[in-house]
Amino acid sequence: MGILEVKDVNKRFGGLKALSEVNLSVAENTVHAIIGPNGAGKSTLLNCLVGKLIPDTGSVMFDGQSVLGRKPFEINQMGISRVFQTPEIFGDLTVMENMMIPLFARRDGAYRLHAFRSVESEAELRSRAEAMLEDVKMLDKRHMHSASMSRGDKRRLEMAMCLVQEPRLLLLDEPTAGMARADTNNTIDLLKEIKEKRDITMAIIEHDMHVVFSLADRITVLAQGTPLVEDSPENIKGHPKVREAYLGEAA
Repeated sequence: MGILEVKDVNKRFGGLKALSEVNLSVAENTVHAIIGPNGAGKSTLLNCLVGKLIPDTGSVMFDGQSVLGRKPFEINQMGISRVFQTPEIFGDLTVMENMMIPLFARRDGAYRLHAFRSVESEAELRSRAEAMLEDVKMLDKRHMHSASMSRGDKRRLEMAMCLVQEPRLLLLDEPTAGMARADTNNTIDLLKEIKEKRDITMAIIEHDMHVVFSLADRITVLAQGTPLVEDSPENIKGHPKVREAYLGEAA
């Protein structure tokens, strides 16, 4: 059993079958990539994983608990954080102010029952935020307004905002989309460091195969909402069903 289990998930939008009999098992402390051509159902599946969409049939379980129908703060309470395709940060705030938002939310708001101690002072939270910024090599930018940063740095900040909440599962939706190659490589290096230093599981949707093969322990290939194959990166390369999905070659 994986920490994340998707069983017999089906989802339709009117006459369109977006997901068909999807089964997925993500092992704890691994990086599991979900790939496929445009329209394969990747985003629909990701939205099911965070409870944003409810499948017509099937189940999505995280550490033995269903995520279906839960509100975003409840998903976060369970230990799941999501990195969006477009970085979700507050451009009019500094890097440090952005970092403090999820920490205050956990202490004072709907998240107070999570791992953080509700008695933590602002100084303690700030120290936690600074330590995380140092981990992602952004401490020297803590007073910078985030709107003025590169896309790569905005992505790094968003990951830091997720990681400071100490999630057990990090979901990444096209984390290198729109990046220059240098920023893409820096993001790959950052995710490798996160994987090495933390007990964390990652599920990643990504079109860039350089990113996928640099990070993934396991890969699931979707086509037209249906899983074609799940295997190691080494076995995915050149797999006839993958060639058929991406290139239209006969399997």
